[in-house]
Amino acid sequence: QVQLVESGGGLVQPGGSLRLSCAASGSIVSANAMGWYRQAPGKEREWVAAITSGGYTNYAHSVKGRFTISRDNAKNTVYLQMNSLKPEDTAVYYCNLRRSIAPVYDYWGQGTQVTVSS
Repeated sequence: QVQLVESGGGLVQPGGSLRLSCAASGSIVSANAMGWYRQAPGKEREWVAAITSGGYTNYAHSVKGRFTISRDNAKNTVYLQMNSLKPEDTAVYYCNLRRSIAPVYDYWGQGTQVTVSS
């Protein structure tokens, strides 16, 4: 069974930085994508960023240039460095691990709260 455990959330002032981590444990078939989603109060969950096992990255327009996603394949860990944080970045951030070809899988973490406020 695969588990994803996020860490690194918290309270930060506007303009500040945070680094989220997500460690995956269990039996994981390689060649996958790890990513981050977020859900603000009263809003739907939205995609933030993703990175493939080969290192290809992609970002939502709202975070491009401010957030950086990276991963350590040996540790099955993905990171999200968040800089120049804005109040609208406040949300619960969820880690995702998925593979779209056989064997297909899609796992989620429990979420970590990020609050940007003065």
